[in-house]
Amino acid sequence: MGAPKTATSVLEPESDVAPPALEAGSLYRFFRSGDEETLALRGVSLTLHRGELVAVVGPSGSGKSTLLACLAGLDEPDGGVVRVGGQRISHQPEQFRARLRAERIGVLYQDRNLLGHLTVEQNVEFVQRMAGGSACSHPRVLLASLGIGERGAAHPNQLSGGELARAGLAVALANDPLVVLADEPTGELDTATESEVLAILRSRASGGAAILIASHSPAVAAVADRVIGLVDGQVQT
Repeated sequence: MGAPKTATSVLEPESDVAPPALEAGSLYRFFRSGDEETLALRGVSLTLHRGELVAVVGPSGSGKSTLLACLAGLDEPDGGVVRVGGQRISHQPEQFRARLRAERIGVLYQDRNLLGHLTVEQNVEFVQRMAGGSACSHPRVLLASLGIGERGAAHPNQLSGGELARAGLAVALANDPLVVLADEPTGELDTATESEVLAILRSRASGGAAILIASHSPAVAAVADRVIGLVDGQVQT
């Protein structure tokens, strides 16, 4: 008889065959305001595999941010299912979703990855503690690998734009996530810094992570393995 499974993690393998990094099936999301109803997602399905970088493109209001929030378990779809590494994250208790997100998903925003009252290193440590403190990289090692090892003691308001971008990346990558979901991560960056950020994400994909970037930037689409078009909450084929 095999050893019993422990309860230390929500991540339990279901078979010998590795499932896709992320799967979303027929996602719907409604928003209501008084008598008005907006259908933000209309049956969106996608699969993201380990080792690939995928861009989601579309005009403002097309549902890109709503989609990423549902994929990350930060918002609940009104219909459909999301699985990360074979584990269902949608329609689960918040505690379960938060733990799965901490262990398997890195979320990267344009400007909301850092807590202003913490130093850069403390921001990374905070995210690692949320996942149980079992991260592969010490915060200083991670920051050094991103070229800001000497800025760990700085607060976000003391960083340049390029340093802020790398610090935000450090938070998203703190737990060596299986999936990285990035929402307009380069929107406020100059061309050189955007290229650096995309090179880091491309390297993470080459190392086996699955990267999904929602963006208007042509540079993002240019480095992607696949581009998914989203218009009025629907995938364009």
